[in-house]
Amino acid sequence: MSLKAILFDFNGVIINDEPLHERLVEQLLIEENLRPKAGEFREFCLGRSDRACLRDLLTHRGRVVTDDYLETLIARKSRAYVEQLEALEKLPLYVGLEDLLFKLKGTACKLAIVSGAVRAEIELVLERAQLRHYFSVIISGDDMATSKPEPDGYLSAIMRLNTEFPDLQLQPSQCLAIEDTFAGIDSAKRAGIPVLGVANTYPFHMLQRRANWTVDYLSDLELDRVQQIYEKVAVA
Repeated sequence: MSLKAILFDFNGVIINDEPLHERLVEQLLIEENLRPKAGEFREFCLGRSDRACLRDLLTHRGRVVTDDYLETLIARKSRAYVEQLEALEKLPLYVGLEDLLFKLKGTACKLAIVSGAVRAEIELVLERAQLRHYFSVIISGDDMATSKPEPDGYLSAIMRLNTEFPDLQLQPSQCLAIEDTFAGIDSAKRAGIPVLGVANTYPFHMLQRRANWTVDYLSDLELDRVQQIYEKVAVA
């Protein structure tokens, strides 16, 4: 077995925008005449799609919303997100990301994004940061009826990569997922994919209990060592 693909989460792994998402969700609640409560964003939203986050959060507050109205809320939040990013002189990308992508460019690994984020938000960030060309496949919240921790997004990414590269014959065990939340780690593991947890959102020791490997920063990832582990498993 060899490492053939690395599948990145987006929010909390590529861009440090979780605080922005929390503010936008709180603003939506206020507009819905609901008072934001401490801990709700972490409970209902971290690592999950906007659709799952807003639906479950509103249901928890006793609000039943139609699918059409839910889509309206998602679109409103997405517009506000784009406006906030466009006002920033520099995107809050995580340190070590660009160096890691540059190193991966020199390998045979295929790269994909698996995220519950709105596709337009992902594309905006990647294009502005000039990183879009690194990723062969993007699975976004627009492509999934479910949300992490369900494994559907990761399984879809593998299928798409195999479609894009018919000779790849990619299996879940030949992938590495990079995640920062419990929901994301569980999603990848349920798809049969080993996980690298990066301590951007939760403390190192909390991720260490769930992920196969854990690092404090993306720059700490020893790519050669990880590839050797996959090769040793193949020999065994």
